[in-house]
Amino acid sequence: MSPDLLEKRCRPCEGGVAPLGEAEAKRYLGQVQGWSLIEGKKIRKEWRLRDFKESWGFANQVALLAEEEAHHPDIRVVYSWVRIELTTHSIQGLSENDFIMAAKIDRLRPK
Repeated sequence: MSPDLLEKRCRPCEGGVAPLGEAEAKRYLGQVQGWSLIEGKKIRKEWRLRDFKESWGFANQVALLAEEEAHHPDIRVVYSWVRIELTTHSIQGLSENDFIMAAKIDRLRPK
């Protein structure tokens, strides 16, 4: 799985490829901090922030990154809490793109 996830870019995925298997997803999961595998089809991470303004600021940073990478997460903001879920909708499961985005999202925010 080299080069490092941070050095990679998300590639368009229009379907026609199999999602990552659970074992492969777990190997990728070992390269990102604090993300959880959900039902083998998505990954999730939550952040507690100071307040609503900081939460939306972080969510906006993630949205801008998603546009750059053309890979869009599900983002939920509840006052000082942000939850992000990543999956590749076109294949109904996980792809390397999800882990690339996870690594790049982590770079936006202190752990």
